[in-house]
Amino acid sequence: MFEVVIGLEVHVQLNTKTKLFCSCPTSFNHKQNTNTCPTCLALPGALPVLNKEVLHKSIMLGTAIDATINKTSFFDRKSYFYPDSPSAYQITQLYTPIVERGALKIDFEDGSHKIIRINRAHIEADAGKNIHEGDISKVDLNRAGTPLLEIVSEPDMRSAEEVILYLKKLHAIIRYLDIGDANMQEGSFRVDVNVSIRPKGDEKLYTRVEIKNINSFRFIQRAIELEVARQTEAWEDGVYAEEICQETRLFDQVKQETRSMRGKEEAADYRYFPEPDLLKTIVTDEMMEIYSKIPELPDEKMARFVKDYGMSDYNASVVTSSLEMAHFFETMMEEGISAKNALTWLTVELQGRLKGDVNITNSPVDAKKLGHLVKRIEDNTISGKAAKEVLDKLMEENLDVDGVIDALGLKQVSDTGALEVMCDEIIAANQDKVEQYRGGKDKLFGFFVGQVMKVSKGSANPQAVNEILKAKLG
Repeated sequence: MFEVVIGLEVHVQLNTKTKLFCSCPTSFNHKQNTNTCPTCLALPGALPVLNKEVLHKSIMLGTAIDATINKTSFFDRKSYFYPDSPSAYQITQLYTPIVERGALKIDFEDGSHKIIRINRAHIEADAGKNIHEGDISKVDLNRAGTPLLEIVSEPDMRSAEEVILYLKKLHAIIRYLDIGDANMQEGSFRVDVNVSIRPKGDEKLYTRVEIKNINSFRFIQRAIELEVARQTEAWEDGVYAEEICQETRLFDQVKQETRSMRGKEEAADYRYFPEPDLLKTIVTDEMMEIYSKIPELPDEKMARFVKDYGMSDYNASVVTSSLEMAHFFETMMEEGISAKNALTWLTVELQGRLKGDVNITNSPVDAKKLGHLVKRIEDNTISGKAAKEVLDKLMEENLDVDGVIDALGLKQVSDTGALEVMCDEIIAANQDKVEQYRGGKDKLFGFFVGQVMKVSKGSANPQAVNEILKAKLG
């Protein structure tokens, strides 16, 4: 039996208005090579100047993961050449990063938890982007010099499940702090996975393989599963030493395999040395006081939801899993509805109707409208079944909840007098079944309820109908 050992390197693109060392705007979809200057193009004589807001966002993250913030940190030069790196080096932090020794708690469905240690989070400049079109390759340097935080975990994860829980929690923290949009498809939240295996009980770390450029949680999970299977097979076949080497691999989602990309470099290969164009970075006490103030985080919001709304830990974790979901839920709750119904109508009914690129951030039914619909169920204006019909209509057209209820004639009849008349008519027309019911056939009660609902065309309040029929049928 083998144990899986996994560590992660996550590159988070910070959402500053300008780049790390120059005043060029950061952008995703602007025309290629328009957001550049002598500094991010590495032209002779251009010198870098550190963006102070990058320090602010780095300290916020360090505070969120309960890490050590180094009051003095340094930048280093990492030498390598790729076409998308005009300087032939990257400015990063190897020896003394801004953030060290943090931790992140992941939560399992059974209520248990695990702490994943974070080795460091360091600031570095992003490269540009290579664009391959048939036989032609192009380089877009708009992204060159964009500020990144590289968050490096310890090898504490033991399964793909733990990896995804860690990444989703980290992703949520980034969004809650509003230090980056963390969009995997656009490359602002990039994950490198380091995978190795070892016999159960062995404490030694064996050869690790890095898998790069995976742009979805689902693909990350699949890539890990495939790589673990490849390494396990090699070990069992006695060819582990020959086939498993320290290298960088790519995940091929079409062929469902990991494929060798290049040998994995060591630190010495990059010829690191202190960045000569930058002074040491000093964080003052005043900066620490200001920059370490952070908003409510997922775990804190989850605890508050459990306390204030009487939710289970699991349900609270679901609804706080993203900032957008938590805001949507809290806006619904402003309508004075129950947390249980709000959760059901958000996570089951609404999300079940969101398809393709439509999500709760661009849903045709906003939080206030959905909360109002749930309120109409709770005050017995409409039934739960009718509410689904109203929601379907609201998904198609931007209409008022009460207007749709009236237009579709879905308002429940709760008038006791009117319901009694309906019940009397049904009882009078089915005397044989009345005798059978009174004779002990309790299941016939559902028949009478169904008949009243049929006569009322579904508008009768089921609870009121049940009470009236029980009284009249004895």
